Amino acid sequence: MQMEQDAAHIPVIVGVGQVNDRPATPDDGLDPVGLMAAALRKADDDAGGGFLADCDSLSIIGQIAWPHLNPVTDKLVEKLGIAPAHKVETPPHGDSPTRLLSEAANRIASGEASICAIVGGEALRTAGQLQAAKAAASEKKPNALRDATHRIRKGYAQSYGLVVPTDVYPLYENATRPEWKQSLAEAQAESGTIWSHFSEVAATNDAAWIRKSVSPGDVVTPDENNRPIAFPYTKLQVANSSVNQGAGFIVTSLAEAQRRGVNDDAIIHIGYGAAAEEDTNFLHRDRYTGSPSLSVTISEAMAANNVTADDLDFVELYSCFPCVPKMARRVLGWPLDKPATVFGGLTFGGGPIGNYMSHAVASMVDVLRAKGGKGLLFANGGYATHNHAVLLSSEPTGCSFPQDFDRQAQADALRGEVPELDEDYAGPATIETYTVHYRRDGSPRSGVIVARTPEGKRTLASVPPDDEATIAFLTDGIHEPVGTKGQIARGGEDELAVWKR
Repeated sequence: MQMEQDAAHIPVIVGVGQVNDRPATPDDGLDPVGLMAAALRKADDDAGGGFLADCDSLSIIGQIAWPHLNPVTDKLVEKLGIAPAHKVETPPHGDSPTRLLSEAANRIASGEASICAIVGGEALRTAGQLQAAKAAASEKKPNALRDATHRIRKGYAQSYGLVVPTDVYPLYENATRPEWKQSLAEAQAESGTIWSHFSEVAATNDAAWIRKSVSPGDVVTPDENNRPIAFPYTKLQVANSSVNQGAGFIVTSLAEAQRRGVNDDAIIHIGYGAAAEEDTNFLHRDRYTGSPSLSVTISEAMAANNVTADDLDFVELYSCFPCVPKMARRVLGWPLDKPATVFGGLTFGGGPIGNYMSHAVASMVDVLRAKGGKGLLFANGGYATHNHAVLLSSEPTGCSFPQDFDRQAQADALRGEVPELDEDYAGPATIETYTVHYRRDGSPRSGVIVARTPEGKRTLASVPPDDEATIAFLTDGIHEPVGTKGQIARGGEDELAVWKR
């Protein structure tokens, strides 16, 4: 049992902090460094004070809102007046907070650190308002997500409009629907139910950005306040990045927590983690009907901690877009009628790019302190690329650290053959998956088809917005587009391939 182990090698969470910044004017807003500092100070207060001053490991989830501040580590260290020996700043991936949590647990257990602080913050709302004010006379509307330096690149996928996660995740949504033998209406109803539960959780969480519950129908029905983004997703089905939020948490050893007088009921125990990834190029995936790395991450985390869905009191299933918690809950066996969040989801809780799961960690700690039990955190990042799951518990877990949470070999073993990519194909083809991207006024901007050639190769084709018949075929739900055949035609050398029914 864990209490029989050396308490100096048992990692626990002792403090959490969350910050929402709603300035009267953007000039008064906190930048990401300010949000991070405020969150860690709240976490230190939550732990009883004194931990942050003695922090010897600082891990930061990278931010994109204010690129001129990057890297932010030294700025945050200076602002907090601390001197950690170990410092790391990760890319802004959705799995970063949970990965850093597992790494901190290992660092504590191995004696490499005594007190670890993990934090992130984004001020995209304020940054956008400041940019908009400067660009008021310009025709170009700034878009921090699409303009982020790590996304400014051109290539085959980008030429067809597959640039940011909003463009790509619908490929999974539209492929999983027929795989699960759902109609469009049934799939949307599932999304609406999950997201409505998210809104209900957010409505009761002081740390959430939007605290208003909405019905399943409100979630999936397009209107002037819920415009279509990328089929079949509406604004209320995608991550809300227009937030100013910071969150952080403090990890130490059970011995250090006890030495500093932290109450037993405020200590949250860390269980085993598991992680795996897909290829960073989303066109180099074996399928869009599921994710081997997602499946392995969840199943291996559950197995390592010797728990089933019935043993879990709470879960946080990453929710940038509905396809992710839909896939995750099927692997986990989590019922549709139980909330899949403790924070409120990335739409309602808030979607501060890579730092969402820090808010989930903080909210999971809060709910476990209040109600007791076990909670699973599942994180996803990139373009359905990075996955990390970890268990938290109000009681000792019996886990022995440090641990190797890498499950890449198991994920690779489940992966099928990745189709060869043919960027110059013309001729007959079958729809593997697809989406339609929309303008802000709700009109179609373009459609994109991921198709398979008769030889099984993968290729892309566009659907012009004026091809109303094909756009309707892809979106009206009367017939299932996936699996239907058509023709891919090409014009000049620099022109996009076009899908013809």
